[in-house]
Amino acid sequence: MRTLLAAAWPWVATAARVLLGGVFIVAGALKIPDPAAAVRAVRAYQALPEALVEPVAFGLPVLEIAVGLALLAGVFVRTAALASGVLLVVFIAGIAAAWARGLQIDCGCFGDGGQVAAGETEYGSEIVRDLALLLLALALVRWPRSRLALGTTYDTH
Repeated sequence: MRTLLAAAWPWVATAARVLLGGVFIVAGALKIPDPAAAVRAVRAYQALPEALVEPVAFGLPVLEIAVGLALLAGVFVRTAALASGVLLVVFIAGIAAAWARGLQIDCGCFGDGGQVAAGETEYGSEIVRDLALLLLALALVRWPRSRLALGTTYDTH
């Protein structure tokens, strides 16, 4: 069984890279066309000083796309997976804090964001989604070698 897992892992890691990278690319790309929505989303968390809201709102999509592209291409996989893991922990903490404080916001994870009507929040499913992605990121930090990667090759020796 262990040999089978060892043989399959490079393909499992490839799928994990593509999924995680794709999610980060899509999340970042959906924020770029509407920077005002990104600012509203970051501001809605009420977690940052106002001076940091715009830099975070404008910088986060670029960072997400960069991390996603590195994962998708298979370059700096461990570093990109670690960066995605850190981002996911921050996202989970932000969503959990908003939930605990009773804020009624859309996470802004895939664009939009900001205030929503009571009962329209999806905190639980957002946290579960991000925890699943965090597990993929942690697995790639530990075992970054995969197939079809530009920077990390798989060696069977």
